[in-house]
Amino acid sequence: MTESAQGNRPEPRTGDSQGKTLGAKRGGGDPATRGRTTIADGVVEKIAGMAARDVVGVHAMGSGFARTLGAVRDRVPGGSKSVTRGVKAEVGEVQTALDLEIVVEYGVSIADLARAVRENVISAVERMTGLEVVEVNIAVSDVKLPDDEEDEGEEEPRLQ
Repeated sequence: MTESAQGNRPEPRTGDSQGKTLGAKRGGGDPATRGRTTIADGVVEKIAGMAARDVVGVHAMGSGFARTLGAVRDRVPGGSKSVTRGVKAEVGEVQTALDLEIVVEYGVSIADLARAVRENVISAVERMTGLEVVEVNIAVSDVKLPDDEEDEGEEEPRLQ
């Protein structure tokens, strides 16, 4: 074939200067497998925190001190509610493990609630990240009683 018949395209190369054969295929393999995806611990913590809060019976996440600090941070202009409060993730290349600290509402079966939280968290994290969740440890740090004040950490003034 002449160059004019090809339209100025270069001839396919069959080898380089070292004698290696160069194939017409570029990159090799499925495009979805080229490169690496890393997921930060914070991303998994956010997903797990949102999924845990979606379960009916979970009143709050985190210890009393963390919730008090969070309430102060939420009141600061420009501050935002932390969805990662009460969640700790360890993320590897293909697996993750989670520790959750929750406050349950009074009257809710803790065993049933823990099961529902685990199922929801595992489902959300695996679906969104593709990571295998190897464990979800749940620590119940408090029970929200019906007559507890909503604004924790604030006391009534002693003097009027």
